[in-house]
Amino acid sequence: MTWLLIAGFAISSSIDNFGVGLSYGVQRVRIPAISNLLIAVICLLFSLIGMVSGTWLAELLPGKFPDLVAFTVLSVIGIRIMVIALRQQKKRQTSVLGEPEKMDFDGSSHISIGEALLLGVALSANALTNGIGAGLLELSPIAIALSAAVGSYLTLWVGVVLGARLAKFRIGRMTVGQFGTFMSGAIILMIAITRLF
Repeated sequence: MTWLLIAGFAISSSIDNFGVGLSYGVQRVRIPAISNLLIAVICLLFSLIGMVSGTWLAELLPGKFPDLVAFTVLSVIGIRIMVIALRQQKKRQTSVLGEPEKMDFDGSSHISIGEALLLGVALSANALTNGIGAGLLELSPIAIALSAAVGSYLTLWVGVVLGARLAKFRIGRMTVGQFGTFMSGAIILMIAITRLF
């Protein structure tokens, strides 16, 4: 069960990377391995920061209270992510996640180290909040952080590779990227529900 939770957090933390990778693939923007690695390292650091915060809260709160807080925090995060995905159907986001090709400031069709730094921070918000939830559940910080980092690297790479073929493919009314974001929220919500049992 523990490894399933870790896998769920890893998938949720990195699913946005896949959607962003798809967008880059369509725009023919490359992400060099070193830039992708930097983004993964930032994801790892954000996960660790979240885990330390969550673990501290778990130690501070008495009895079953950490489980209730984890349920509440993860439920809010999960529902919020799902709502964001649904809103994307009506109005395209103007953030980095909505238009990631704008992160290629110099128009070079590849993401430089400096651009990767900014993109890594933008993509690691989920890793931070998920880390807090995982810390409240007292999961292994190293396992969570490493799995999130590896997931970040792989999903961004795969997203770019498949971007040209799948970006326009739709699942119902959602694009692949929007569906991935929705499922990320659903996974977090399912993890939250397990805390009640």
